[in-house]
Amino acid sequence: MSFEMDSPPARRRVGAPVFMSPEHVAALKEVDDAPFGRAHVKVALVAGVGFFTDAYDLFAISIVSVIIGMVYGTCDSSNCAGDAPGNHLSSTQDLGIKVAALVGTLVGQLVFGWLADKVGRKRMYGIELMLMIISTFGQAISGGARSVNVIGTLIAWRFVMGIGIGGDYPVSAVIASEFASSGARGRLMTAVFAAQAWGTFTGPLVALVVVSGFRQPPGHNLSLEDLDAMWRLIIGLGCVPAAVALYFRLTISETPRFTIDIEHNIKQAQRDIHDTFHERNSSDHSDVDVQRVQAPLFTVKDFTAYFSRWKNFKVLFATAYSWFALDIAFYGLFLNNALIQTDLISRTSTTKSYLIKVCNASLLTSFPLILGSYTCFLFIDSWGRKPIQLMGFTALAIVFLIMGESSP
Repeated sequence: MSFEMDSPPARRRVGAPVFMSPEHVAALKEVDDAPFGRAHVKVALVAGVGFFTDAYDLFAISIVSVIIGMVYGTCDSSNCAGDAPGNHLSSTQDLGIKVAALVGTLVGQLVFGWLADKVGRKRMYGIELMLMIISTFGQAISGGARSVNVIGTLIAWRFVMGIGIGGDYPVSAVIASEFASSGARGRLMTAVFAAQAWGTFTGPLVALVVVSGFRQPPGHNLSLEDLDAMWRLIIGLGCVPAAVALYFRLTISETPRFTIDIEHNIKQAQRDIHDTFHERNSSDHSDVDVQRVQAPLFTVKDFTAYFSRWKNFKVLFATAYSWFALDIAFYGLFLNNALIQTDLISRTSTTKSYLIKVCNASLLTSFPLILGSYTCFLFIDSWGRKPIQLMGFTALAIVFLIMGESSP
């Protein structure tokens, strides 16, 4: 049986009703009503590993930049005291290796977000992870030459990595949301985003293990070769979780909502739903003549018309601005977490003990992210989304005011 239409879907006025077949409604209802089970756990794990890797790759640079500065940086009279190397990156170099990934993330979000709507979530899912694996490995083996130094090579690789991370952000979030049932969507999305907290925490944890694992004879300090190997190992280990998740990403089925609403292939969606949730509720309609739905083809004009209405625009603006306001503090603090710690920790110790102190301090400041994530997971359905967000922003405003007033 062919499910292709003889003619393209007719254009319609924005806001006009779309009439769906009983099979269309039944398929969507099965996804919405599915109880929280193994299928949701699998989606959360597959998407969560991506968020974990994103956070690890982005924020491990906080400690890594300190170690890179010891190897490739310069020294001035104000920070050369003590046994710990006083070399450090210039402010331009430090900014470059941190911001490059964020610029790439912006590019990746726009490109992969658009492609996910054009060709499907499944086709894009895994490509962004490949970019992250290749670029992370490239960072770990970065070298210098007469025309470009290690810092320049790192900046280039981190930009490419950022494109992959930017692609993973929207695609993972959309896949988790479109597989989730209406009753479990809040918990599923919270569980996926909690992986970002774990990735942020794991960065300094891995750095602590790596630094502690390097041995030197009594009375000797860590050599530049030791330090150079340290940062490469910390960065390179970011490939491991991404490689583990790659197979599952490439084999995951297309989301039922995309198959139904964009591809209009209800029968394929029914098969995907059955394979995912191991139920046959919607497949009971397999003997009915299933046709593609006359769904609207949205254009830039439709987008503009829809969001020109205040009730629609305010939802988009409030959500986007909330992310913007949060990320200013989140990325600003955690990308520079170790740099802030270096100003608070004395350099009179050996290099190894100094770095261990920096790692411990970074662990202490990143662990509350995990507590907050799972507090949200436990109460998101009872307290609601909006009250939790209001409490979070209120707490952040108070904390930042206290931090600002207490700064010298």
